[in-house]
Formats: sequence, C-alpha cells, structure tokens
Amino acid sequence: MIMDGNGRWARERGKERVYGHFEGVESVRACTETAVEAGVEYLSLFAFSEENWGRPEAEVTTLMELMASSMINERDTFMANGIRFRVLGNLSRLSEKLRAAIDEMEKATSGNTRLTLIIFLSYSGKWDIMQAAKRLAADYAGREDEMAGLDISAFDKYLVTAGVPDPDLIVRTSGEQRISNYLLWQSAYSEFYFTDILWPDFRRDQFLAAIEAYAGRDRRYGKVK
Repeated sequence: MIMDGNGRWARERGKERVYGHFEGVESVRACTETAVEAGVEYLSLFAFSEENWGRPEAEVTTLMELMASSMINERDTFMANGIRFRVLGNLSRLSEKLRAAIDEMEKATSGNTRLTLIIFLSYSGKWDIMQAAKRLAADYAGREDEMAGLDISAFDKYLVTAGVPDPDLIVRTSGEQRISNYLLWQSAYSEFYFTDILWPDFRRDQFLAAIEAYAGRDRRYGKVK
C-alpha cells in the first residue's frame, strides 16, 4: 500500500494536514483487519520515505509520534489476530524512543504467523539498492571472481526485505500513478492498482475491490501461457 492523500483529505475539510494522518490510522487498522480476514499473508505500508524528511518539521514530528503511539495501542490487536509486526528502512535516522518502541513490538509479535505487517519507514528504493550494493561489495572485497558468479537471488539477500516475498500487488491511493521510489527492485513483476480514493477513505470495501481486481489479472512474468 502506498498510502497517499492524507493531506488533501484534510484540506478538503478545512483542516491541517496532520488531521489527515490521524484519520489515515483508521484506514491502516481497517486494511490490516481485512488482510487477516482475506487470508493475505504479507501486507506492507509505505508510511514515510527518505524524501519525506524534507517536510515541515512540525509535520514530521507529529508523524513520528503518531507512529509510536499507534504501535503501542495496537499491541493487543496484533496478538489477538496473530499479526507479526516489522519495520524496514533506514532506521538510523529515527529517534531512540521510536526505535525502542519498534524493537519492543517486533520482539513481542515475532512468534505470530497469520499475517506479517511491514511498515516501511524512512525508506526509499534507491537507498535500499545502494545499501545492498555496498554490503555485497564489502563482503566480496578481494573475491571478485566469486562475486562475478553471483545471481540475482544473491543480491536479494542484501536488501532490507531479505526473506520477504516480492509484492504481488501494489496499491496506490489518491489518483497518483507512480511508485515514488518504493520497492524499485522488488516490484519488477508486481501488479499495480491505482484508485482516486484518498487514503483516509480507503477501508474494507476498497481493499476488497483491489483484491478482486488483482484476482482477474493474468500474470505471465514475461513468459507465454
């Protein structure tokens, strides 16, 4: 999920942008519950990009505080529904308080297996590819012959999404039709679903509509059936 349109949703109602972020939390809750109901095994949410650090400081601060409080408030829900919680991205840029909250929630839910909920925070696809390339190069320094024989799956292991399946479906709300530096490597054969609905209005029925649209796609991965 590329959760877009919180600010516009708030402006349409004469509110500050942050009001839309608070309402967007309800959409996160609704989509998580729907994912469990529909048997989705992995649900990822693009919550905050590396580029978002350039937003007004007050908005960034509010977003970070909202994320921390939301995680704490949803703990019982995660445990009751078998939801494993993970956060991926450049976490070194986050506050110690937020990193501690993330660590605590990840440990508490690590044994849950019904749904893995991934929050991409301080993340961008280009950053992910770059950090993976640096780590791979460091590991194979002085062993260029071995590195030349690596295949694509070897590079996958250095991405922050290592061990997570590539996304089958990427949904973007608000009418924009771009992926905004999200999962550039991992989305090579993903299906895309764009909707004009703003994220705070994207709830159960809208999520099920996206799943239904995906069910009708013919995925060939470059091959012929």
